[in-house]
Amino acid sequence: MREPWVVGVSGASGTPYARAVLTALLDAGEPVDLVVSRAARLTLLDETGGTVRDAHWKDDVTGWLAHDLGDLVYWPAGDLAAGPSSGSYPAKGMVVVPASTAACAGIAIGLSKDLLQRAAEVNLKERRRTVVVPRETPVTRSHLEHLIALHDAGAVVLPASPGFYGSGAQATAQQLVDFVAGKVLDALGVPHNLFARWKGELQAQRNPLGGP
Repeated sequence: MREPWVVGVSGASGTPYARAVLTALLDAGEPVDLVVSRAARLTLLDETGGTVRDAHWKDDVTGWLAHDLGDLVYWPAGDLAAGPSSGSYPAKGMVVVPASTAACAGIAIGLSKDLLQRAAEVNLKERRRTVVVPRETPVTRSHLEHLIALHDAGAVVLPASPGFYGSGAQATAQQLVDFVAGKVLDALGVPHNLFARWKGELQAQRNPLGGP
């Protein structure tokens, strides 16, 4: 039985994070169900020059990811009768990446404004792994309260906060994006090689100043 990871892309800036998570899941041989919110289409257009149209999603997603789609199924965000809208639909869990403050609020209060929000609520109520990746900063008290509500409902709140160890100040933008994507896959329990893991040894210890 097919059990996909549902990946929801909301309207916050940060579509490179979504791309990195999607390609890493596909590289790992994982089936994926993709939902792109209406606002995310505008963000994609602004950040990449392309978008995802329901009628042409295969071409659009292939162009965006520059990757074979493998076992990827696309669901329109306005389709509230789609598979991921039901708890009886088999899914391993869900990632919302990037997660806008509006999407976090809608999921936290059970708004079910679109398929992305409904699918996330379903995964929470079914106690499946659910990861939200907020990117916006700074945050207000209401934003924090919604994130706490998501945490209390069982979600992993994983801000898009890249680490610099392993690559240091010379890190490329893609390495920083991959670090966050790798943390997402860690939260899902999916193996990857997106970043160098901490081994308990400082860079200075590996090459101390004045050392040999």
